[in-house]
Amino acid sequence: MGTRDRHGPPARGSGPDAGGAVTVFLLLGVAGLAVLALSLVVGDLFGGALDALAGDAFSSAVLGGFVSALGFGSALAQALGAPLGLAVVVGVVAGLLLGWLASWLTRVVRGSASDDTLVADDVLGREGRVVIEVPDGGYGTVQVLVGGHVVRLNARAEVPMTAGTPVHVTSVLSPTAVTVAPL
Repeated sequence: MGTRDRHGPPARGSGPDAGGAVTVFLLLGVAGLAVLALSLVVGDLFGGALDALAGDAFSSAVLGGFVSALGFGSALAQALGAPLGLAVVVGVVAGLLLGWLASWLTRVVRGSASDDTLVADDVLGREGRVVIEVPDGGYGTVQVLVGGHVVRLNARAEVPMTAGTPVHVTSVLSPTAVTVAPL
């Protein structure tokens, strides 16, 4: 009697080099994660060498995110049975999406930095609120929001104001004192 093949046909996406491709994809994913982790700890690994290309589009965080998503996305697609060509396309799309996300997050983080030291003139023209009553001829306290920071200042006004009154800073008397007018 003849022997029957109990293994059946090979699975889609498998073949003599499918395991090797998955290994390469996983190594790319790990390498991308290493670049991404280093860029988060050390900062931009390229030291601005790629700034001329497109600003944040080629930072080490973006490239690390792209390479890791490319590797892991392609490996996942291969493991789910996708042919090699489709697995690479899935990885590239995943890489582009994660690279765009990393670029966007980099811009958000850099744009929200408030390293500048506040100076008295930064409050001029801003709106705020009386925190401690401003008496006639005396000082009270106002609170003004400047660059995401709440600043409390001594305040004088031409008319007495109770706590909670919305005000407008009309002039700066000193680094810690302003004049205000009710809104």
